[in-house]
Amino acid sequence: MSKIDLSLKNLDDLFPKDFSQEQMAKAKTIFLKELALLSHKFYGGKMQTLPKAGVYGFNWFNVYYTPGVSKVSTAIRDNNDCSFELSNRGNMVAVVSDSTRVLGDGDCTPPGGLGVMEGKAYLMKYLAGVDAVALCVDSYNEKGEHDPDKIIQFVKMLQPSFGAVNLEDISQPNCYKVLDTLREECDIPVWHDDAQGTGSVTLAGLINALRIVKKDIGEIKVVMYGAGASNATIARLILQAGADPKKMIMFDTKGGLHKDRSDIKADSRFYRKWEICEKTNPGKINDVAEACKGADVLIALSQPGPDVVKAEWIKNMGTKPIVFACANPVPEIYPYAAKDAGAYIVATGRGDFPNQVNNSLGFPGILKGALLVRARKITDEMAITAAYSMANYAEKNGISPDYIMPKMDETEMFAHEAADVAMEAIKNGVARVEMTWDEAFNRTMADIKQTRDTIDMMMKNNFIPEPDVKILEEALKIAVDAVK
Repeated sequence: MSKIDLSLKNLDDLFPKDFSQEQMAKAKTIFLKELALLSHKFYGGKMQTLPKAGVYGFNWFNVYYTPGVSKVSTAIRDNNDCSFELSNRGNMVAVVSDSTRVLGDGDCTPPGGLGVMEGKAYLMKYLAGVDAVALCVDSYNEKGEHDPDKIIQFVKMLQPSFGAVNLEDISQPNCYKVLDTLREECDIPVWHDDAQGTGSVTLAGLINALRIVKKDIGEIKVVMYGAGASNATIARLILQAGADPKKMIMFDTKGGLHKDRSDIKADSRFYRKWEICEKTNPGKINDVAEACKGADVLIALSQPGPDVVKAEWIKNMGTKPIVFACANPVPEIYPYAAKDAGAYIVATGRGDFPNQVNNSLGFPGILKGALLVRARKITDEMAITAAYSMANYAEKNGISPDYIMPKMDETEMFAHEAADVAMEAIKNGVARVEMTWDEAFNRTMADIKQTRDTIDMMMKNNFIPEPDVKILEEALKIAVDAVK
């Protein structure tokens, strides 16, 4: 094993050279999980609250609080929209979850989602200069069931303090009702990142993958494996972007979705799945292997693998097949196995493989764009605009089978995305204020720079201490021992 570089740039170099590809993939997963636990314990979480206004003498507290602040309260009372400029509301997102579907771990109890929600807040701040706070809520009713109405009521009540809401890790079918109700009834954007976010970034990757293989979105045959909120929304956005519903087939645990699925039709809570049943799979195919024959694209967001997606399915796909295996933390099939089976382009949800379909490329810029123009909602058109913004940014850099998506360190991409989304919000008539594309871009870049300069200063002065290398060594030893 090599000496650990704190930047973690080359994870593969940390592990024994005689590890197989499968051992390497497993070891990296275990290492990252163990390091997450140890580093979160070291830091006590990832986020904190700091003032943005200076203290130049103690009389400034009479300005920031009573009696001076009374003028702020009455100004907002007389015009509630003033709250976006007289408080931090205009740049503040609530990250709300009941923690019932946390990544690949399922129901983690309400506080169990805090690590993910704090992570969401960290990414928003670092990547787009957006402030956010994690709010994990107890959605149980008196019957001991998770009640979507409790989440709906909670979000409606917190609206006055936030500029937008990011829903996260809410299990289906509750997630459908929560999102669709709040999108229509709230006066600020409510965004479900597991659904709209995943849909937007997946569409971005698909756009560039199709550009590489020179196939038209309206002509491709698409197989969707998994029918949760993510894949259901991906399907909806792909169809809105021009795909042919007659050439799309989606599968859940009981088979293909089609008009004969009376079990789905009978449960009104799964209305989003029933919409797909009505539009797609006219041949009523129920076998995944059969559906994959001649398919151009396979998009899997089902359960962690490996070997959930079979190599045989890929072998029978059409020319230059595209495979998205995006379960976390382990993809439904490892990229090397998919490539061995004939996949031309493979994407996953992980950053240690090429072509990470990463929601972090989407939600910070999308929410920033919505906040900049004080949007009342995020439309599907805004999500599709974001997808093309991501795809076009990567295309300018030169796309290839191993580069269909921008990287997280391509900072200007987030500002491009924010500006594109802001312009689409204005076009869609959901913006409270208007600005030019350049104004949106420059504002985002300035906020990102301020955030990163602040973090760099805090690290340099040890206000954010460097973790003890022993933490990394301990995580590495656990991972290597577990795989050997």
